[in-house]
Amino acid sequence: MKKGTISRRHFLKLVGGAAAAGTMVGVLPAAAKQAVSQFEPYVIPPEEALPGQANWYASLCRMCPAGCGIMVRTINGRAKKIEGNPAFPLNQGKLCARGQAGLQTLYNPDRLKNAVRQTGGRGSRQFEPLYWDEALTAVLDKLETTDPAKIAFFAGVMPDSLYYLVSQWLESIGAPPPIQYDLLAALNGRAVSIQAAETLFGSGQQPAYDIANADVVFSFGANFAETWLSPVAYNLGYGDFRGQSGGRGFFVQFEPRMSATAAAADQWVPVRPGSEGLVALALGRIIVEERLGRSGTFAQTFAGMYRGIDVETVAGASNISADRLNELAHILADADQPVVIPGGYAAGQTNGYASYLAIQSLNLILSRLGRSGGVHLSSSPPAESLVTAPSPNSFADVQALIEQMQAGEVEMLFVHGANPVYELPQTAGFKEALAKVPMVVSFSSFVDETAVQSDLILPDNTYLESWGYQIPSPGADRPAVANQQPVVERLYDTRSTGSVILELAQQVGGAAAEALPWASERLFMEDVTGALFHSSLSPYDANTAAEFWAAFRQYGGWWAHRELRQEPEPVGFENKPLPVPAPRFDGEPGEYPFFFYPYPNVNLSDGRGANLPWLQEAPDPMTTARWNTWVEINPETAHKYGLENNDVVKLISPHGEIEAVVVEYPGIRPDVLAVPVGQGHEDYGRYAEKRGSNPMDLLGTATDPDSGALAWGAVRVRLEHTGKTHKLARLENIHGEGREKLT
Repeated sequence: MKKGTISRRHFLKLVGGAAAAGTMVGVLPAAAKQAVSQFEPYVIPPEEALPGQANWYASLCRMCPAGCGIMVRTINGRAKKIEGNPAFPLNQGKLCARGQAGLQTLYNPDRLKNAVRQTGGRGSRQFEPLYWDEALTAVLDKLETTDPAKIAFFAGVMPDSLYYLVSQWLESIGAPPPIQYDLLAALNGRAVSIQAAETLFGSGQQPAYDIANADVVFSFGANFAETWLSPVAYNLGYGDFRGQSGGRGFFVQFEPRMSATAAAADQWVPVRPGSEGLVALALGRIIVEERLGRSGTFAQTFAGMYRGIDVETVAGASNISADRLNELAHILADADQPVVIPGGYAAGQTNGYASYLAIQSLNLILSRLGRSGGVHLSSSPPAESLVTAPSPNSFADVQALIEQMQAGEVEMLFVHGANPVYELPQTAGFKEALAKVPMVVSFSSFVDETAVQSDLILPDNTYLESWGYQIPSPGADRPAVANQQPVVERLYDTRSTGSVILELAQQVGGAAAEALPWASERLFMEDVTGALFHSSLSPYDANTAAEFWAAFRQYGGWWAHRELRQEPEPVGFENKPLPVPAPRFDGEPGEYPFFFYPYPNVNLSDGRGANLPWLQEAPDPMTTARWNTWVEINPETAHKYGLENNDVVKLISPHGEIEAVVVEYPGIRPDVLAVPVGQGHEDYGRYAEKRGSNPMDLLGTATDPDSGALAWGAVRVRLEHTGKTHKLARLENIHGEGREKLT
């Protein structure tokens, strides 16, 4: 068997105890020649199925945009357990807590069970159930009387399959392309990373960092152990990085707060917010000027990038001494296979794009482009029919949409996979602009803050009940496509958004019906993935298109049978100074003495996991807090203000205020206050509502002028006592003293 291929025996061995406990459904022997029409995954068990017999289905996790492969155990047609797909190259059988909690999206008691219309006006929360024919007729009637140029589609980061259907439909009716934006993408710097890659490498592919084969890793706010881009894949790489035969690797994290990623580092450098790019320039200047280590020919070719950089000035701006900068530069340059990673926090500043360029340039002068342990670009599968969703839109694009809504230039708005009323700063005015749109249609499975401001809610199936595909970005070490398929029958009278789009296209007719000719999502999937059938890179054997389609579903997708990385071409680098302007912050230091650091909660993500009790109950890895909003304060600062654990304080910015419970936390700069994102929902179900505060209420609408990204780290705050206390649910305090209980 050639490297990277999968035999039935090997696949069953990978799933190990799970396969022994039940029956592995959907494994196609390479030698199978019989008709494959019977290889449909059944969602209603046949009569001969034994009660209690376990079946496993391969599919795709959609709890975040990473694109991990999963195996779902079902018994009597009900999903019971989700694990990682051991054959899928991105996550190799591993899965994070959010992926495990996906079952609670399926069985959540607050799921909408059918299409509804809000009868008491938006925000009334008075819903009337609708037959789907009624709901779609209402949408079609509005479409017929609306100028296509005044139709808008606002979405989170969509799976590639849904983006294909939505974008084709909008184009066919003459409407603008969809706006893709959500808070997690913004906090991760997903769009800024791709923009920087387009500039430096001439490619819109997301860079992938080969941590597994590196010997030194410098990360500037990339929290890959928690929520950054593809955390399961990067955690796997980190494990290999620490388990190398020649040593355990050396890891440095630059970040104002000690995150779980920083806690795993050999050195945590509490850099001053907004100075990350300047630090990268100082390291580059030292490496180039002193011709350090293995910096390579690029170091001298592009030495002009660091002209005019004064290390002492950077030391003052970053609060990292010149001696420490010199020490770090030597560690980086003397390594055999170093890699430098720009992360989400660096992107969340007013100089975020420039910082990304400066940080990424270190990989150039160290000759780490396309090398083992270096930086690569995500590879695309050899099939033009498999459309990949583009980079998320910038916050500037969202602001432009809001302005159109305010001006009455949007008459019909569709919202899918995003909750902009909750996720955007209140100062953006999205909720107010929404009131100017005559018809708003939400596809949310839950009544969230945006859905409650909608006229119609057409609830989407959960990802465990739907078809789709995803090309992981960042990808694995080879091209891959993850398959999503129903693992159970629909629990309620819901419909997948893709099937709704296909039906609307057929009803509209004309160019829309021609652009989307498929009668169902299943037929769409079979058609567009069929282009991979003839690829010589396939990991399994299939003699006919039908056999390939069966194998594609049964193995959980397609991937190359061998490693195939894409090397970045340094087309956008110039031998001239890299400008990194000083960061700007809303609020004068005298009135607002603290930098504010909102960060994605490792369990709740950007708030999308707040309606799942498993994730609410899971303790934060650094504070053990849960079920509420807390503010992390350095003990030195807490003592100065007369604060202690469980005091309730008010955080005030130039744009708003929130309340939070104090957690004394030594792993943070004394001039920084950190609050996890995810709580503070007004709607979104019983487990999320009226719990904690939403830190986005403190933000303004400042952007990075170079990228248009939201500068979510560019605000200052002050503290005020409230005189209240609240016993925070924690397993133990930061000193490990006892187990605290709720009273």
